[in-house]
Amino acid sequence: MPPLPRDNRLDATLALLKDPYRFISKQCRVYGADLFETRLMLRKTICMTGPEGARLFYDQSRFMRHGAMIGRIQKTLLGRGGVQGLDDAAHRHRKQMFMSLMTPERIEGLIATTAEEWQARARPWALKDEIVLYDELHELLTRAACGWAGVPLPEAQVRQRTREITALFDAAGSVGPKHWRARLARKRADRWIENVVVQIRSRQIRPPVESAARVIAEHRGLDGELLSPHVAAVEVLNVIRPIVAIGVYITFVAHALHHYPECRSKLEAGGDGSYPEFFVQEVRRFYPFFPAVAALVRSDFDWMGYRFPSGRRVILDLYGTNHDARTWDSPEAFQPERFREWDGSPFNFVPQGGGDHNANHRCAGEWITIELMKQASDFLTRRIRYHVPEQDLRIDYSRLPALPQSRFIISRVRLHA
Repeated sequence: MPPLPRDNRLDATLALLKDPYRFISKQCRVYGADLFETRLMLRKTICMTGPEGARLFYDQSRFMRHGAMIGRIQKTLLGRGGVQGLDDAAHRHRKQMFMSLMTPERIEGLIATTAEEWQARARPWALKDEIVLYDELHELLTRAACGWAGVPLPEAQVRQRTREITALFDAAGSVGPKHWRARLARKRADRWIENVVVQIRSRQIRPPVESAARVIAEHRGLDGELLSPHVAAVEVLNVIRPIVAIGVYITFVAHALHHYPECRSKLEAGGDGSYPEFFVQEVRRFYPFFPAVAALVRSDFDWMGYRFPSGRRVILDLYGTNHDARTWDSPEAFQPERFREWDGSPFNFVPQGGGDHNANHRCAGEWITIELMKQASDFLTRRIRYHVPEQDLRIDYSRLPALPQSRFIISRVRLHA
């Protein structure tokens, strides 16, 4: 049995941090293979890319998620005790709780709430010389997410809670003081939502029965018991935080509209009813969002002639899989029409994870992401007009999440009749 290709560095953590989205695919090209072994945080790790690697990665008989996530991500982005770290029956049971929130009616409710926020935010934008779109989206989406989820958000707390929620994803991959601020934001956000959960259970506040906060606060595990207030808070934030993080994708929507004016023209024309979805799917494929996901090998097995030992951490390259030339013609070109012919595979297009939504650890809110991006595309092309001043729009791939250097500045905003 041939040995796995091996990275010859003592530890590749710094190399990964310098280029988190492209490190795995670059190394795979060097070795002429879809996988290689390295050390991350001094721990042996197998890195994989490509659709066949994704198909293997989402085989739950071979991999588990408990204990797989890097600690600094667990303590900021995800929190402890959430659905991302569960396996088997416990995971399926908790995942169904999230899937119950993703009905067309509930998603339509979020879109309507977010539309009101877009209109409310656009009016003061028109009075300013310029605004930084990415920064403005944080509050817009925090208000919409909390309103939809049934979480009270007093006006006096909006800025504080927006900063806390944003820090969970905007500083999750950072080091030094920024990381510690994200850790503090996690503790404060957890305490805030724990208090909300306790108040829901004591009927001090009564959000709608179908709201995320109510559903999670009243959810019972396989043992028949309510989730602890802490775990329930983590799961409520697992609804709110990803909605606010869609601001990353919406910033890339604006970036694509600016760099590919032919796409803007098609969206403004409102012709082909499928084109808005093709456009946002191509934004999700083309632009960086979350670089990779991790799992642990359950027990020894062989694949493609390589040995995967029990307990070994395995990382699947999401960004590289979405740019794999075996699946996508001219993967570095922005071509929304390619999705007219896409085969719908859950393994070659994995911006928010792959596999099955119900059985695997694929993001339950993927439909929300698509609809909010379509809404943003419509708003930025048909509801407002704006100017894009001179700025640095290069994508910073060393940042997590990656963003344009300028975070996308717009000026001379006016509402379109």
